[in-house]
Amino acid sequence: MTSNNLLPHPDGSLLRGTARALPITERWIVPGLLLAYVVFYLLPLVTHGLWIPDETRYGQISQEMLLSGNWVSPHFMGIRYFEKPIAGYWMIAIGQAVFGDNLFGVRIASALSTGLSVWLTYLIARRFWNDPGKSFICALLYMSFGLIAGQAGYANLDPQFTLWVNLSLVALWFAIDSHSSRGKLGAWALLGFACGMGFMTKGFLAWLLPVLIALPYMIWQRRLGELLRYGPLAVVVAAVVCLPWVLAIHHQEPDFWRFFFWHEHIRRFAADNAQHARPWWFYLPLLVASSLPWAALLPTTLVQAWQQKRQPVIGFLLLWMLLPLAFFSSSSGKLPTYIMPCLLPLALLMGHAVMELLNQGRGRIIRINGVINVVIATSALIALLYLQATKEVYENTEMFTLSLAFIVLLGWIITNALQVLRPLMFWAMPALGIWLLVALLPAAMPAQIVNSQMPDQFIAEHLDALSQTTSLLSNDLGAASALSWRLKRPQVDLYNTIGELKYGLDDPAMASRKVTMDNVGQWMTEARKKGAVGVVMRVNSVVEMQEVEMLPIDGKRYQRGQLEILIFPQSQP
Repeated sequence: MTSNNLLPHPDGSLLRGTARALPITERWIVPGLLLAYVVFYLLPLVTHGLWIPDETRYGQISQEMLLSGNWVSPHFMGIRYFEKPIAGYWMIAIGQAVFGDNLFGVRIASALSTGLSVWLTYLIARRFWNDPGKSFICALLYMSFGLIAGQAGYANLDPQFTLWVNLSLVALWFAIDSHSSRGKLGAWALLGFACGMGFMTKGFLAWLLPVLIALPYMIWQRRLGELLRYGPLAVVVAAVVCLPWVLAIHHQEPDFWRFFFWHEHIRRFAADNAQHARPWWFYLPLLVASSLPWAALLPTTLVQAWQQKRQPVIGFLLLWMLLPLAFFSSSSGKLPTYIMPCLLPLALLMGHAVMELLNQGRGRIIRINGVINVVIATSALIALLYLQATKEVYENTEMFTLSLAFIVLLGWIITNALQVLRPLMFWAMPALGIWLLVALLPAAMPAQIVNSQMPDQFIAEHLDALSQTTSLLSNDLGAASALSWRLKRPQVDLYNTIGELKYGLDDPAMASRKVTMDNVGQWMTEARKKGAVGVVMRVNSVVEMQEVEMLPIDGKRYQRGQLEILIFPQSQP
């Protein structure tokens, strides 16, 4: 499907539609996207602490791999943690090995995964339409989707898994579209590699999604024989990629597959008491929210796609977006990030629709999109002013942080107001607004959120005192993992808390890691005989207050918000 309404430009480049709608030459497209990626995605990685629970957990597990040398079995603070396979931890561990045990090192895997997905968006759009302008629009839309942009600087496994799913389906199209046996073999092998890496990142879903799209598409196109001829190559490559680790983890931890398969797949998909249970329609409004700041373009995009569904490219993209969405919706357990693999085909369909709007000079829908964004940002600004005036969300010492919040909201208003005023010329301005938001908003959080959700920052301020201790204790998994990561010490005992470590703590060998309110006094006595003791407590409930009261009273205390750090000296013999 190659369109031929290319317009020559005096400098020799090719532009789509009106020059005012896309005032960028082909040679500046990739450098422009790369510059935006560096400024708005990479540079802000070090401007705020690690969010709990995900970032501290994944940072600590990956750091522990480096410290222990165990690259086969994931452990969380020295406790078996079998909720995910190994490859995602590998990537985060490599980031910390290369860039150090710091904020950038922990987050770079997510940022690079997102950057590569943007590149795949541009690449497959060129393959679909052979149009640099449309490819630029698709890549820019994907890069500025709120959920994609927000997860790019967040250390968890979803950006990595999304990359492998994206790569597998891009490779599938290249295999379908290739006219040579060599090209087909290479594309099917790449698909198998992506499936293997996706499986080792989050599990069996990486194998299911390509089949879910490939099978109905090949049947529709009457190419089932081709799927049967070349598909086994992808299966073999995926097996070769996975098998060494699959056998190694089975040898080292025989119970891994039982827990991972039944708890993380069967139970999460079908059980009535599944973790993160949500109604079937959960992802429908979330799809709208995830596509901000372009949500108003969704109706036009979907209507046009449905009208053109018989075209092979559009049909393929609809299958890619809708079938995984339906599958995720049928699952009992749901998290917002699960639908990230559906957003690349949405960006391609939306880019296709936006190009049509620009070519036809139809700015009304684009203007409406800007109006909606301006209303959202203005409402948020008014709410912030009201809360600051009535509840002082930001303290007097946080005026710089408050100013960043105003910059984010005003930037959103201004960029989208430009889209309202000149929709055909400034159609892309919401991307700048969302990039400012993801770059500055985490650093613009008030102290009460930072202290509650980023405990590693408070811990870092008292690192010298904590590093002198020989025993560590915490009543909160997020704070415990932040403490462990900052000190590079996996051994943090858990005080009256279990949470997601229930499986690992059920191991009899881990009995000493569990401290209760009944035996905390004895634990403190024994620990203080060995040396100083460091304790990080979250105090936000009656029970947590009682937990603190059970501790000795001679410790040195530091408090910030809900967190307390207590340093108890070694007891005298």
